[in-house]
Amino acid sequence: MTLQVSNSDPIAKSSPQQQRDNYLEALLSTVQQQGTPALPLSELRTRAVAIAREHGFPSPRQEDWSFTDLTPMLLVPFAAADAGAIAPPDLSLPELPEAAARLVFVNGHYSEALSHVGTRPTGVVVGNLGALYTGELKVKIDQRLGLSGNRHEMFAALNTAGFQDAALVWVPRHQTVDAPIHLVFVAIAGDRPVLSQPRCLVVAEPGSALTLVEEFYGIGESAHFSNSVSEIWVDEGAQVTHTRVQQEGSGTFHIGKTAITQGRDSTYHGTAISLGAHIARHHWEMDQTGPQTETQLNGLSAIAGRQTADTHSLIALHHPHGTANQLHKCLVDDSAHSIFNGKIWVPRAAQLTNASQLNRNLLLSNKGRIDTKPELDIVADNVKCAHGATVSQLDASEIFYLQSRGISADQAQRLLIYGFVMEILAKIPSTSLRDRLMPAVID
Repeated sequence: MTLQVSNSDPIAKSSPQQQRDNYLEALLSTVQQQGTPALPLSELRTRAVAIAREHGFPSPRQEDWSFTDLTPMLLVPFAAADAGAIAPPDLSLPELPEAAARLVFVNGHYSEALSHVGTRPTGVVVGNLGALYTGELKVKIDQRLGLSGNRHEMFAALNTAGFQDAALVWVPRHQTVDAPIHLVFVAIAGDRPVLSQPRCLVVAEPGSALTLVEEFYGIGESAHFSNSVSEIWVDEGAQVTHTRVQQEGSGTFHIGKTAITQGRDSTYHGTAISLGAHIARHHWEMDQTGPQTETQLNGLSAIAGRQTADTHSLIALHHPHGTANQLHKCLVDDSAHSIFNGKIWVPRAAQLTNASQLNRNLLLSNKGRIDTKPELDIVADNVKCAHGATVSQLDASEIFYLQSRGISADQAQRLLIYGFVMEILAKIPSTSLRDRLMPAVID
């Protein structure tokens, strides 16, 4: 991807810090101009603008961004996505045949024509926030929207300052949704660089159960900025199984945050797959707000060419008897660059915690780069915690063994890669989704 900026651009002539400050103000101006009357949220948006300015546009000098340089983004003047943009008639969307409902958003705007809400159990709400933000539900939404997560970040604040609409999934107490709910966020790259801001609010009330599939799908290879935020509330005794797939175009900058708030005795199982985009960063933020919570995080980044895939995670266990297990794998080919920075925080109050974290990396090229930094911050003294990371290449002896059994070198390599990635893909409960993703990962 080639990005160019005019020498007459005042941002390009500024100092590095001024360039970032000016660029942030340009982004804020863009998102503030596209606010929709259906979602005024004035107080929430005003606070978000202040947070974005307080943190500023990230620099490689900041620890959390030391491995991911967003300088190429500064060369692209992104414009607001057009609310009236029409998806091409031949648009091929990811399919999930077993889904109970599908919500589709094109460049951050809800598409009723491409969506279907299906038949749902009594009381379950599935739809777009712009249509549902009214009456008693509005009051309940105001108690959740923008309040999940342990800390604020610039890009999450940017999304809050100007998101156009949002996917809303609300499951009432003791209700179970057996079939998955499918959310599709389509990024369409056009003649000019566009900023889209997907947003999602999911609430599983006490004792409820839900399966959720989020897909970020891209069309076109030109520059696009997809800045997403998903808030997931898993109340007391609730269960959420969540799959997130990012497969956007090669010219896309994808910044995503998933913030999960867990109540006591709740269970959250999440799997994140990152395949597309030029630069992709996903930040998983987990806040266990009650005892005896169970968290399972699984991730896979499969990248090639000159892609960058950055996964950050923060698991905060505030109460005793919490469980958290994380396994993240990276498959890196050509000159691609993968980053993993996972943090598990165990304060003094979180006694009898059981937490583990492992990052495994498979390097397929001598030109690839892997940076990994698993972290444990433990103050409690009666815990069982472990973390680690590995970086390896395909074992020549294993390839030779398979060849000695009549398997070609190429097939042997594919079999070993298959074994590496299937440990993560097998965590996805949807068979059709696993079958659809496998060729994209292996090929």
